[in-house]
Amino acid sequence: MTSAQIHPHSARHRVPPDYTPRLRLKPKAERGGYLDGAWWPRSSGLTAELPDLLAVLTVRLGPVWRVVYDPTGWSPAPRQMTANGHAIRLDAYPFELWNTMYVFGSDSSLTVLQVIPSATNQPAAHAALMAAVAPEPAVATSR
Repeated sequence: MTSAQIHPHSARHRVPPDYTPRLRLKPKAERGGYLDGAWWPRSSGLTAELPDLLAVLTVRLGPVWRVVYDPTGWSPAPRQMTANGHAIRLDAYPFELWNTMYVFGSDSSLTVLQVIPSATNQPAAHAALMAAVAPEPAVATSR
């Protein structure tokens, strides 16, 4: 199996995404719960969609080295790809929570995303994006 090659532009700076990912992330200070955010890709082609997502997540995670994803929502993908000059390991894993993606940064950081299927209609996808980043309700404690 060959790995997909995504060649960065020849520049010393980070390469911006070609398309702004449809992504919502919780602020770092407000992270809580299982998910850190949600992503609505434009297609089911993992290696076509990841470079733009990773260009944005690199700001939070540093260079990404591994993506663990639920294969049910994606067409078959290679075990490795190169994006923005970095080799990225792609590991398919059938999560209990459907359509989950783990993105690992080089500094031991992790972002967990809910992936909204690309075929989802706009109103439903927008609602799911917003729900994923909604603040957790405060839990009342009794004494």
